[in-house]
Amino acid sequence: MLNQLNRKLQMLMPILTPLSLVIGVLLQDIGNQLLFLIPWIFAFMTFSSSLGMSAKDAKSFSTYPKTILFFIAFLHILMPLWAYFLASNIFNDHLLTIGFIISVAIPTGITSVIWVSICRGNLPLCLSIVLIDTLIAPFILPVLLKVAAGTNIALDTTSLFLNLLWMIVLPSILGVLLNEYSKGKIQATLAPKLAPFSKLGIFAVVMINSSAVAPYIEKITWELVGVIALVLFISISGYFIALLLGHLLWRDPTIVITFVFVGGMRNIAVGVVIATSFFPPKVAMPVVFGMLFQQVLASILSRVVDKYQRRVNLRLKATSI
Repeated sequence: MLNQLNRKLQMLMPILTPLSLVIGVLLQDIGNQLLFLIPWIFAFMTFSSSLGMSAKDAKSFSTYPKTILFFIAFLHILMPLWAYFLASNIFNDHLLTIGFIISVAIPTGITSVIWVSICRGNLPLCLSIVLIDTLIAPFILPVLLKVAAGTNIALDTTSLFLNLLWMIVLPSILGVLLNEYSKGKIQATLAPKLAPFSKLGIFAVVMINSSAVAPYIEKITWELVGVIALVLFISISGYFIALLLGHLLWRDPTIVITFVFVGGMRNIAVGVVIATSFFPPKVAMPVVFGMLFQQVLASILSRVVDKYQRRVNLRLKATSI
């Protein structure tokens, strides 16, 4: 029963995510009273997702050290610079610029593992990047966001570090340790039971945090339309820049596919928590809207990379004859 519920929630994510956003805006008074639950919900979501990981996933670093370092540089340097360039030139609003930087500087999405698996990418490499990027997030994000915020906004980097430690690192380590201790059995027993509740947690995070940005999205303005349009463009460009760079750097299509999804997807829920907890509410606008497109774009890109993989494989076969 829980497996069926999980599959249905997975299929309905592109619909339920924006619906959660709308509900949060309509019930903003209730959402504001539930903000204290967010760190706990997110810690549970991270723990649930980490049950499928093991310490050996980090061993891919010894096989692909330069590849993994490039992936991390793409996530936390190249894409934030791209977002900064676009947002600062289109909007004359420092808060929105910070929001766009947060939306791409956060760790890669754990759900990228699902799409890499579906599209026959390099799953061990993907798991390694997700695990490593998750564990280093508390060290990278405070520095990056401090630079983005500048002197105009006071950012408590110590508190941010501790929150990331609590929401991401500690639950991840606990999940990995339990998976190791059970020799993988917990992944087959407990993880499937927690999966649907983890997805419900995503909807809860969106609903509760959207109450913080409610004043900015209750009325449709040209600025709101522009923010949504730029969020969509950055999301699309992230996937295709990753595809282009991957094609130029690696001959192995499985690595390219992995790069596309790792580079295009983000753990947006943690971005929403950071934006609403440490910055003025307007900063959360670009981050929240990122949730509207991520799964839909991943579905579309899965077809693109499938065609790409077929063409590369045909070309490799032709050259080997």
